Amino acid sequence: MILAGDIGGTKTHLALFDWSHERTEPTRLETFQSSDYTSLEEMLEEFLVPPKPPVPLDTMNQSSTETETPPQTVHDASPVTIDAACFGVAGPVIDNHSHTTNLPWVVDGSALAKRFNVQTVKLLNDLESTAHGILLLRPDELHTLNAGAPPQQKQAIALIAAGTGLGESILFWDGTRYRPMPSEGGHCDFAPNNDTEVELLRHVRSHYLHVSYERVLSGPGLHAIYEFLRDTKKNEPTWLAEKIAAGNAPAEIAEAGLKGQAEIAKQALDLFASIYGAEAGNLVLKAMAINGLYLGGGIAPKLLAKLKDGTFMKAFTNKGRYKRLMSNIPVHVVLNEYTALLGAAGTAAQLARP
Repeated sequence: MILAGDIGGTKTHLALFDWSHERTEPTRLETFQSSDYTSLEEMLEEFLVPPKPPVPLDTMNQSSTETETPPQTVHDASPVTIDAACFGVAGPVIDNHSHTTNLPWVVDGSALAKRFNVQTVKLLNDLESTAHGILLLRPDELHTLNAGAPPQQKQAIALIAAGTGLGESILFWDGTRYRPMPSEGGHCDFAPNNDTEVELLRHVRSHYLHVSYERVLSGPGLHAIYEFLRDTKKNEPTWLAEKIAAGNAPAEIAEAGLKGQAEIAKQALDLFASIYGAEAGNLVLKAMAINGLYLGGGIAPKLLAKLKDGTFMKAFTNKGRYKRLMSNIPVHVVLNEYTALLGAAGTAAQLARP
């Protein structure tokens, strides 16, 4: 049995798999709110408690007067023996150790192995884990924005994922298989492309000393774009301001924009999709990832209707003399929210093999 996890700033997925060589469905899968726990160890302590077996219905319906035999105590199932574990972590991983970026956690593979009696525990950057996962996806778990014309000889692939933060990764072809490499490219400097984006940069710089792409391409980033438009265009409807104040701000902005309920929300999505496409194109050019770009993370599937309207692809291909090259690159949206978990499971399965 192997243990896999996808540790995000908002949610953490943990699962057990009986996985040897081929992709399998998890035998157990649970999702946790990351901020509810002080550490991964605390979360694992809860997850690894074996579930109690169900009580037979005839026993549950039987009254105490119908039997002279006292009810037997229901015991927990036997603890699971874990052969290997792998966790995708939202933060840089150095020497199997990570300080998570959007959580106050320290995650250490060696300490986890000792604590939970697992021979091998490997940590991956969350986008490295997602990169492993996209190699395992089925065609129906992707939506193609641009079919492109990939070369016959395999070249690099790029992955960018906006969610609680912004992650990036590159998969290079070693002649036999794709090898994902970790990256913290989401923390590179935000580079405006037009006057509106220059004003956006100035607005965000009033709050942060360093403005990375993550500050504008993430859930909080969408909110930051909205606040910039609110403060400069003064066109925020009162009803939307109240919903944002009372609920999940990025979700409320996205819903209002996708439904065309508020012009300011539509403008925020336009700006978000354009910046997303531009940075995705930057990543592809840096890696010469002409075999394809994958959009992972939690935001892309939720904004699929916006990504399909051409705003993203226009910015993606807007690279001057390289527009024709960019137009030939396949672009896919990852629809499976457990892709990073699959990548961690596949890595753990390799570690568990003799």
